[in-house]
Amino acid sequence: METVTHDVLLVGGGGAGLRAAIAVAEHNPALRVGVLSKVYPMRSHTVSAEGGAAAVIRPEDSLDAHAYDTISGGDWLCDQDAVELFVEEAPREMLRLEHWGCPWSRNPDGTIATRPFGGMKTERTWFAADKTGFHMLHALFQTTLSYPPVSRHDEWFATRLLVEDGRCYGVTAIDVATGKVYAVLARSVILCTGGGGKVFPYTTNANIKTGDGMALAYRAGAPLKDMEFVQYHPTGLPFTGILITEAARAEGGWLLNKHGYRYLQDYDLGEPTPEPVKRAMELGPRDRLSQAFVKEMEKGRTVASPHGEVVHLDIRHLGADVIDAKIPFVRELCLKYEKIDPVEELIPVRPVVHYMMGGIHTDLNGATPVEGLYAAGETACVNINGANRLGSNSLTELLVFGARAGRAAAEFAEADGDPPQAILAQALDEEGRIIRDILGPRRRGKERVAPVREALQETMEAEAGIYRDEEGLRRGLDRIAELRERFARISLDDRSQTFNTELIQYLELENLLDVAETVLESARERRESRGAHQRTDHPDRDDDRFLAHTLCHRNENGEPRIQFEPVTITRWPPAERVYGS
Repeated sequence: METVTHDVLLVGGGGAGLRAAIAVAEHNPALRVGVLSKVYPMRSHTVSAEGGAAAVIRPEDSLDAHAYDTISGGDWLCDQDAVELFVEEAPREMLRLEHWGCPWSRNPDGTIATRPFGGMKTERTWFAADKTGFHMLHALFQTTLSYPPVSRHDEWFATRLLVEDGRCYGVTAIDVATGKVYAVLARSVILCTGGGGKVFPYTTNANIKTGDGMALAYRAGAPLKDMEFVQYHPTGLPFTGILITEAARAEGGWLLNKHGYRYLQDYDLGEPTPEPVKRAMELGPRDRLSQAFVKEMEKGRTVASPHGEVVHLDIRHLGADVIDAKIPFVRELCLKYEKIDPVEELIPVRPVVHYMMGGIHTDLNGATPVEGLYAAGETACVNINGANRLGSNSLTELLVFGARAGRAAAEFAEADGDPPQAILAQALDEEGRIIRDILGPRRRGKERVAPVREALQETMEAEAGIYRDEEGLRRGLDRIAELRERFARISLDDRSQTFNTELIQYLELENLLDVAETVLESARERRESRGAHQRTDHPDRDDDRFLAHTLCHRNENGEPRIQFEPVTITRWPPAERVYGS
């Protein structure tokens, strides 16, 4: 089989991957850097982020305030050393991105404009209208073009990490255009493949977010951390799951039930004072807003729609001028996908899966327990997000920890030698699995990819959604076992190699099954309620037993095994979770 060799290989071409690639090239221009992505980098999911990115810039703000908001918002499950590092490095990364061409929105006096975001006690979120991720990704992509050591493998799909004696030496990957399987060898590898939101049916995530990096690392021996914490965003469009950004509420939008009532004033969102004027209301944390929706639905106060129950987001009172200046993409999405104009009409919304707080277990430099393997972005868990990520922290996280992982992987590549020839035997085995076992004529079965994937998504929504319990989680795990049996009987209709998208969907489903199982098993073992993980049979937070991270390991028989690791506490002891002013 053919091989491709780099010094440092990035798997994933979104915000974290491109920032890591730049960091490697800056650290040592002599290193050969490869960026392998299953889509063209500008189609990475970072491009769809809308609302903004958090970093301290205003004189009345402080690093300690940003850290405390993040830690309390994460329900005290954040590693505080990681958070302190993050908030300190965030402003430098954001200003650097501006120098690379990101057009941050400005105040009339020319200073960086900021907007409030859920869980933040001050305006800390930088934005570029409501296409922040789009502009960030453009700036990063254009910057990578100025570094000759960076080469790309666009529309290549990584199928296996090549690991020998606990050391990662690269990946096998399919060139989607030709179907050819390559051994892509490297001295160090950084996984930046994003989250796995497509394990659920209703999600803001693009179809490409199938947990690929998480599953690759999990099967290679790296544990997945805090996978039970799956964030629902309270305002997704009901059929497509398309995100209506938190910026719409930051600019003054209201959430209304079927009676036209701002129902959030009836719920405990964690504010320290009962006065309505002090309430965060629509800018409360995402987990509690999503939970409030469920309570409204149980009380019969939501609105029936062809695609399930919804509430309404009202931005009509903002007026066309504000909407077109501050959140024009919201209006565009509503017109295109709902055939409504939010200047004059209410927007139907419902909670949809948005982000995974959990991911590949890493240290502060992105290093995993597998030597030579690093991870950054949503696929990783460093852990700054705890049990509930605050909106606008994730885009900044891509920059801070993408850069740190890039530098660490570069240093590792400088110090270590080339991959051994014996590693090619693993790559040949993987090529045989794909060409002979999956695409070969002897594979027969009546199952197809789409029905199994749909059954998986329905299972996760039913058993591991906004509220969970022991019986449902066990039922979900049993269902995953059944779906694995069905997966083994899947036969592909397309046996060709050229642009075989059915093959890619099959391999993505394999990844989704692994990710789903880790979510369910981690959620079953955490017998408390914290942040986005709400157990109706264990409704209280239990710091005595569960102020700890779950680490989900894969046993030799393929089954998940959970162990716990203490949370790092530096300056802020666990306390009641509060918001507002």
